[in-house]
Amino acid sequence: MINTIRRDLALWVQCFCTALVALGAAYASYRHGRDFALRFGSDHTTAAIWPLIVDGLLIIATVELWKGPAHHTGRWAAWLAFTLGISLSLCANIAAAPNLSVFAIAVAACPPLALLLAVELLNRALKRHRANQTSPDHTPDISAAATDQETSASAPTTAEERMWAHYLAEQEQGRTPTGAELDRVAGTHNYGRRLLREWRASGRLHNAELKQATAVT
Repeated sequence: MINTIRRDLALWVQCFCTALVALGAAYASYRHGRDFALRFGSDHTTAAIWPLIVDGLLIIATVELWKGPAHHTGRWAAWLAFTLGISLSLCANIAAAPNLSVFAIAVAACPPLALLLAVELLNRALKRHRANQTSPDHTPDISAAATDQETSASAPTTAEERMWAHYLAEQEQGRTPTGAELDRVAGTHNYGRRLLREWRASGRLHNAELKQATAVT
């Protein structure tokens, strides 16, 4: 329970800080984007709209990146849109630098780069949060879980139980599933590889292989 509260609090802090970075980047990008558009031939009306187009593209791409695993099919387009928006914002910010010294460019390029890193870090935090919601709050005793799996005839309910049932079924077919395959079975992200490492370290995989070899002989 305490770990869950800490994870939720950390996620809220990251969301709040990312929002602050986004607001600061939007303010700086709007000013620099308007000046950039005016400098390279736009009229005043178009120059006032141009930064909104870039920032709107960034917002749409960011929301798409924050969606859950069920929406992964369109992530390449979201990343393309986000990268394009960041690149345009970066060009506008660098062009607004008063001179081409290292420090002037660093100050001008900071807002879009900070937004890029903040979104990626928050995206990773959201993935971990979804994986923790799918998985149990704590890892059960391995030996007890193995005994329950072998003796219980009920259907698997947790992500780990579904992964273990799939692993045993694949072992019977002479195959060893990967962590990515286990994630697809349970609908998680990067949880299968972690479980495989835990099962291997605890000897659970070795015991399952020995049992399978004994059954075959």
